[in-house]
Amino acid sequence: MLDVQVINDPVAAATALEPVRSRLLAELAEPASAATLAGRVGMARQKVNYHLRALEAQGLVAVAEERQWGGLTERLLVASARSYVVSPDALGSVGSDPARSGDRLSASYLIALGARIVREVGDLWRRAVAADKRLATLAVDTEIRFRSPADRAEFTRELTGAITALVARYHDGEAPGGRSHRLVLVAHPLPHAASQGSPSCQ
Repeated sequence: MLDVQVINDPVAAATALEPVRSRLLAELAEPASAATLAGRVGMARQKVNYHLRALEAQGLVAVAEERQWGGLTERLLVASARSYVVSPDALGSVGSDPARSGDRLSASYLIALGARIVREVGDLWRRAVAADKRLATLAVDTEIRFRSPADRAEFTRELTGAITALVARYHDGEAPGGRSHRLVLVAHPLPHAASQGSPSCQ
């Protein structure tokens, strides 16, 4: 089972987002049979089987074990991942793309950058898993509370300078055998601040 699966097919995305099937995916964090699931979600076993077949057809669940009960075979199914993310690729031409945003300081541009990460890294990871290889990535996640907008602006200036200097030191566009990497740095207010009133625009 994967930690997270990126869904880039529109049919698979629609299948996973259907409320009953989404509930079944959550229930299948551990292997279970259709009969067991029917009891948990309060549905007829035949209906549960119908939804499970749809999930299985899209690769969202798989057979974990088969048990023989007399002359019958009971299948235990398990979700393909612990959690799922829908890639912008599933939306086709209307999927988010930072190239279509004219304002690089806008929230919409930041969201588009996040969507591009899902699309690009999801594709790279899918290929790495298929090749049984690890995908080298770097992620830094931290929180910082600024005393004032002026401090935030100064922090931004210093951080931009530090990153610019590091990129200039290590970037080599002509290195034989080198591989380009994408570096994305974002900052945004923490979501819980919105519960205290309107989001700060300062």
